Amino acid sequence: MAEIAQGAAAGKRIEVWFQDEARVGQKNGITRRWARRGTRPSAPHDQRTASAYLFGAICPKEGKAAALVLPYCDTAAMSLHLAEVAGTVAADAHAVMLLDQAGWHMSRDLKVPPNITLMPLPPRAPELNPVENVWQFMRENWLSNRVFASYDDILDHCCYAWNKLTEQPWRIMSIGLRDWAHGS
Repeated sequence: MAEIAQGAAAGKRIEVWFQDEARVGQKNGITRRWARRGTRPSAPHDQRTASAYLFGAICPKEGKAAALVLPYCDTAAMSLHLAEVAGTVAADAHAVMLLDQAGWHMSRDLKVPPNITLMPLPPRAPELNPVENVWQFMRENWLSNRVFASYDDILDHCCYAWNKLTEQPWRIMSIGLRDWAHGS
């Protein structure tokens, strides 16, 4: 972090962001449901395969979030997402974005805005990224146990779920704050 504070972020406060992608589609997960003891509740299950990718990033300390719902998960999509996050970073701040080491995160063709520095997390360590917990929360509350009528329906539900999350900055803080990243 000291190198970042002396480089592109000189004189600016640091915002710690976490980023990840989630696939949401017609092959949707089924989560636990309440039911009367001794019964077996039915749950919808779709055999179609349309899906979209939710690129999401959170800044838990500030309770901020930025996302895009896109048809592909690649370098071009990641560049668009970084531009979206860059517009959410405060003018007096520099974002340090922690993310996994997916190929599209480390590509030479990735366009990283000047107010963001990427910091890869160790490989095979999803527990270090609180956005994984955001996906779990969104699936359990707004995205599972349903059959999407169409691709547009998938997009609508992704946008609804993300917007519902961003309306609750305390929820972003609750899910995302980590002592090792933010100190306390």
